[in-house]
Amino acid sequence: MTGPASSSVLLCGMLLLAGCDRSSTGADAARGQALLAQYQCGRCHVIPDVPAATGTSAPALTAWGRRSYIAGQLQNEPQNLQRWLRSPRSVVPGAAMPDLGVSEADARDMAAHLMGLR
Repeated sequence: MTGPASSSVLLCGMLLLAGCDRSSTGADAARGQALLAQYQCGRCHVIPDVPAATGTSAPALTAWGRRSYIAGQLQNEPQNLQRWLRSPRSVVPGAAMPDLGVSEADARDMAAHLMGLR
């Protein structure tokens, strides 16, 4: 396919991608960003692009996607981050991070946003 037909196919593909913020895993990073605000993660953490996320009692989450470990215990991978977000104290007993009652779907989207912070 060449010429105007291929340009149309390319344009349609770009429009579909622009209108969809979901990754191949089904995660929605934009929703995750909003959820980080909703769960008030910013009371303790500085989180780029999350309004009012200016807390200083816990580490800043700036460039989270480049980190090697979660809480110094788990490799920083989406599945591990979701597990941490859902139940931090089951991952690291005595962890300062509280259990916020994050659902599986919410953790997936929150992790997608955090993993995108580079």
